[in-house]
Amino acid sequence: MKPARVIGSVVATRVAAGLEGEKLLLLVPVDENDGVAGEPFVGCDTVGVGPGARVIWVGGKEAASALRRPNVPVDATCIAVLERHGGRDV
Repeated sequence: MKPARVIGSVVATRVAAGLEGEKLLLLVPVDENDGVAGEPFVGCDTVGVGPGARVIWVGGKEAASALRRPNVPVDATCIAVLERHGGRDV
C-alpha cells in the first residue's frame, strides 16, 4: 500500500473486458510530506474520490482483487482515502 494524490480522471473510449463502468483516475505518488515521489499513473477508483484527494493504492494482484470482478487486467487500484488530522495521516 502506497500513498498518492489524485490529479485528474481518465476517459477511455475502449476498456478491457471486466473494466466496464470502473472509474479511472490519474494518480501521482506522494511522500510523507505530500511531495511528488514519482511519475503519474492510472488507477481504478473504488472509494469515490476526485482531484486533490489523497489515497492509498495497491498494485499487482491486490489491485485486481479490490474490484467487483476478479482477474481483471489492472495494475493499480485506490482502496482508501488518506486524510490528515492533527498533523498526522489517518
